[in-house]
Amino acid sequence: MKRMTQVCCLTLLATLWGAGFTGLTSQIAADDLFPASQRFANAKAEEVPDFQRHLVPLLGKLGCNGRACHGSFQGRGDFRLSLFGYDFKMDHDGLKERLDTDKPAESFALQKATLTEAHEGGKRMDVGSWEYNLFLRWIEGGALPRPEAPASLTRLEVTPSEILFRKSGEQQQLKCVAVWSDGVREDVTCLTRFISNDEVIADVTDQGLVTNSESGDTHIVAFYDTAVIPIPVIRPVSDQFGDNYPAVATRTPIDTHVVDKLRKLGVIPADLCDDAEFLRRVSLDLTGTLPTAAQVRAFLADTSPDKRQQKIDELLETPAYAAWWTTKLCDWTGCNDNQLNNVNPVARQSGSTDWYNWIESRVAKNVPYDELMEGIVVAQSRLPGESYREYCERQSDYYRKSDGNVAEQPGLIYYWGRQNFRTDEDRAIGFAYTFMGTRIQCAQCHKHPFDVWTKDDFDQFKEFFNPTRITFAAKGADQAEYNAILKELGADVKSKNGNDQRKAIAAAINDGKTIPFPELVVKSVKVNPNARNKDSKVKGKDTDRTPPKAEARLLGSTVVDMNAIADPRTALMDWLRHDEKQLFAKAFVNRAWANFFNRGIVEPTDDLSVANPPCNDGLMDYLSRGFVENKYDMKWVHREICNSDTYQRSWRPNTTNAGDERNFSRAVVRRLPAEVAYDALQLATLGDDRAATYLTDLKGRAVAIPGVGRNATQGPNYALTVFGRSLRESNCDCDRSSEASLLQVVFTRNDQDVLNLLNAREGWITQSLRGVSNGTTTSGNDAKGSAQRLEALKTAVELNERRVAKAEFKNDAKLLARAKSLLQESRDALEAYEKSLRPVVAAERSPATGSPSEFASKLVEEAFLRTVSRFPTDSERVASVTFLQEAKDQTVGLRDLMWSLINTKEFIVNH
Repeated sequence: MKRMTQVCCLTLLATLWGAGFTGLTSQIAADDLFPASQRFANAKAEEVPDFQRHLVPLLGKLGCNGRACHGSFQGRGDFRLSLFGYDFKMDHDGLKERLDTDKPAESFALQKATLTEAHEGGKRMDVGSWEYNLFLRWIEGGALPRPEAPASLTRLEVTPSEILFRKSGEQQQLKCVAVWSDGVREDVTCLTRFISNDEVIADVTDQGLVTNSESGDTHIVAFYDTAVIPIPVIRPVSDQFGDNYPAVATRTPIDTHVVDKLRKLGVIPADLCDDAEFLRRVSLDLTGTLPTAAQVRAFLADTSPDKRQQKIDELLETPAYAAWWTTKLCDWTGCNDNQLNNVNPVARQSGSTDWYNWIESRVAKNVPYDELMEGIVVAQSRLPGESYREYCERQSDYYRKSDGNVAEQPGLIYYWGRQNFRTDEDRAIGFAYTFMGTRIQCAQCHKHPFDVWTKDDFDQFKEFFNPTRITFAAKGADQAEYNAILKELGADVKSKNGNDQRKAIAAAINDGKTIPFPELVVKSVKVNPNARNKDSKVKGKDTDRTPPKAEARLLGSTVVDMNAIADPRTALMDWLRHDEKQLFAKAFVNRAWANFFNRGIVEPTDDLSVANPPCNDGLMDYLSRGFVENKYDMKWVHREICNSDTYQRSWRPNTTNAGDERNFSRAVVRRLPAEVAYDALQLATLGDDRAATYLTDLKGRAVAIPGVGRNATQGPNYALTVFGRSLRESNCDCDRSSEASLLQVVFTRNDQDVLNLLNAREGWITQSLRGVSNGTTTSGNDAKGSAQRLEALKTAVELNERRVAKAEFKNDAKLLARAKSLLQESRDALEAYEKSLRPVVAAERSPATGSPSEFASKLVEEAFLRTVSRFPTDSERVASVTFLQEAKDQTVGLRDLMWSLINTKEFIVNH
């Protein structure tokens, strides 16, 4: 009886829709409507399906509007649907041509889907099935399109909201109820698409039946209309879950959220790491810098109960912290010299230096993250009331100073001047990556497959970035004043040779004169939407520009009247701060977390899409909310993370967490980032005096290199490229790589840069051996020369041995005699040179240096502290001391020990 009542109600509902009485529907829907699979199981169903609520989701469920079928950009069989069903008009217009409302059963669309007519896509439904009946009934009802004022989907309720499995093969049925703004609630499980984010852990059928396979955690994602709902799926990896979970201390809120998830999984977190591991880890993560041997000794000797907290605070105040996190921010914002041609007439080939200095000065002062980013989002060239000439005078004055630092500039206009940031599409995509950690480029052409954004959302959002409104003008906004300044410099304004003008400008700034600068121009363009053809184009020198529209829509948010605001970017910045999704805060928190844990709470870190949910919702919410409440204090995020037990856990696994790399139950061993790896190689081999200043004196530091060099083979650029530095070529966080490669192995083992570091005149090896031998000390170039001489003599012996063998093979007596003579001479020379080189610990030493074995032991200890930031174990000490004592050359022996240590996995990874 209840089912008959629902059918009658639906019939009345359809009639009221047709008559326009949508206001009465909320009084009709008191219970959830049965699923369409039941309501249309009978071919005699009276209900007329709705195009948006039923037919389009059905096409998606059957795969008709997928990439491999009619949803592709080319369509199939001269028939195209919008990908994933975002364009209702396009879909309805396309279907109309394949329908016969007079003879619905003979409709071409139905005959293709049932394989009555040949269909490349195969059979999609059976005649008489509920899918067939629904489609047929819609055609019989007049094949009505989406109403002009349709109800919107309020939410999709999926139950259960979390699935907890206990054994392999266990199943759970999902139920999806669509709640519409007109009050209708309908079970749409049969019309919902489902995917599993990890089919190894849980698989899902088309009807929402979830089956468990392996232990672990993942998500099942449900898609219906505009809703994308992830459902967590968990199966414990051990029997120590729930009430059987042991007591685990949770000192901080981070620990509470992490352990709450681990308790469901039956994963026991690792013990805390020791002090040596902590110091190395936190120094690398916060400052991109290895601790020196002296710092390790001091930290291990410190008995203060809060010494870890003190060390965190100490590192956060160092210039190295500002340098490393500036490098990270430059990665995310796209600081790349190759994209910054001609943004700065003073330094046309190195705009990244200005970019880096601008950010670094603010990170060093701990300027709140939202204020720092506001200086980029709403950057202005001119100050209020400033003329173009006054702007140029102020800019010129920055470069007349000896340091050439433009960090005093209020905003970073270079962000808007990049060559890959010219069109409104590129700007919208890049903006979402940088400030929201979100990939919206899919919505540029179709409905986003893993998020709620549609093509219409993208098209309305990109209006904020229209180049007609926001332009990076190479000659400024005042052309007359620009030309006047050029004339004052003696440059030919009309010359087509840009080099002449550039030379004149470069010479003028060196003479202390004012030169013309590019500027970011933001125009308030009044638009009459009724008088503009949407397909018209504004022709520009660089690209065709689509004229601006009167309105723009913030993603998933409000419509903004573009005629009512002077600068559309102010609306963007206000939205970033106050949008309820808080993607702005989450993007920073997630990227910061990934720096400390090798992966983000959401992974990939720049894919904060609905279908890619956090592995720990509570953790993400806590940190992002705290970040906002603490006024976007970046150091608050770092302190909160580093002071947690979660961060300070050992990398050594136990039986429950050996396979865990996504729930933070232990430290994951990870390769050092490129800049950090290169600096570590330098610091390990530096003399004590320079090493002591490495946190404060950034000269020569890789973490302080402003941009991505144009020549990847010069200076440290080759090494940084080999180790996967961010190329900053696209908007993707994947521009930085942490993958191991053969080139990295070859570099640390055999590259001349590494050998030069080991043999450096002022390096630690030379410093350690200077003055300890009885007259045969080698240092600096002498040390390098002795090693090269020794290798040359050995090579000569090998060459002459081959000559002897060749002469014997040819049975040439004369040649053999000559070869034997040369061989003996080379052997004598080698023996004599080896005797001239005193063993590293065999020489007589002064009482201050101790016995030879004590001296060797101290060298070994220092070598370990410099490279792997710990004292050697007993076995390591014995083996290393023995190696040094048996070495025939004091410099080569110590160099070989250091070479061995920097080529260990322990050195090149953070653990």
